[in-house]
Amino acid sequence: MSWLVSLLVLSALIFFHELGHYLAARSMGVFVEVFSIGFGKKLFSFDKWGTQWSISAIPLGGYVKMKGQDDSDPTNISLDADSYTVKTPLQKIFILLAGPLANFALAFVLYFAIALGGPSVLSPVIGKVVDNSPAKIAGLQTNDTIKAINGKEISSWKEMADIIEKSDNSLYIEVHRDGLIKFLTLTPSYREATNMYNEVVQKKMIGIGSAGVSHKLELGLSETFAYASEQTVFASTLIFNGLRKLIIGEVPAKELGGVISIVKLTSDATDAGWMSVLFFAALISVNLGVLNLLPIPALDGGHIMFNFYEFISRRAPSQAVIMKLTIAGWVLLFSLMGLGLFNDINRLIG
Repeated sequence: MSWLVSLLVLSALIFFHELGHYLAARSMGVFVEVFSIGFGKKLFSFDKWGTQWSISAIPLGGYVKMKGQDDSDPTNISLDADSYTVKTPLQKIFILLAGPLANFALAFVLYFAIALGGPSVLSPVIGKVVDNSPAKIAGLQTNDTIKAINGKEISSWKEMADIIEKSDNSLYIEVHRDGLIKFLTLTPSYREATNMYNEVVQKKMIGIGSAGVSHKLELGLSETFAYASEQTVFASTLIFNGLRKLIIGEVPAKELGGVISIVKLTSDATDAGWMSVLFFAALISVNLGVLNLLPIPALDGGHIMFNFYEFISRRAPSQAVIMKLTIAGWVLLFSLMGLGLFNDINRLIG
């Protein structure tokens, strides 16, 4: 059941991406011939509003086929008034951006729903205290709750960790222990840690681990909007930085995952509860938005690049150049998908 939910989540995210393209194209007067979830052989289809809506056998993406646009043959164009080809570069860029923007908007809505439901966060309750660490020397103990640092009230483990990492001097900490309040002073030190990209880094820490205690956030309307915005920006930044590190080699290629990883992680999230599914769906939605903005000719970002060039230079790139770059883009895209699939299989075997 969880695997079915993961496939439905992935299909829904693809649907919203393509719906963004579809609505933008229709608003620009472009005729949409096909709206497909999946590739390959059509399993189910129907005609509505002049468009063929279909579900295809390979659930690895989707596409909106507009009149005058054919990625498999960029030279196959149409000069009719309702064709994508005759639209201005800015109109085309609007249509192309609408897909990724729909994914960012959907992620915001999902994070907003999570905020309304009361997201769980780690409480600043101490579990392990590392020997000879600043925390141990200062007298912090297991089950202590950190309530304030330098007079600022602490509501979550992340908030506490951020303050510690950005600190310049000694910290004055208010601790609750067995119903009593204690005030301690300590100075963070640089220690070796592994970040979210699986890199070994040096960061300021005090030598404590979480006790695993969590609590629900109770957010007002303005705080709910702020939470959804912050989470959407954080997820976008996380993925952009991950891609940058992957490209420049700071993160090894073996960390790249494919569709199997996405399905498995979504499946695991389903087992953990619907709130986890919403979290992961929002993250994948942002991921789809970011990836489609990459300047690869087979993706939205590549087409945006061509149209931006036309807008600046006042002339379209030659069809021969577009054809060659599109083929190169597909080769690169399938290579990345193949690498992701190879890594997924290795993880399953391992």
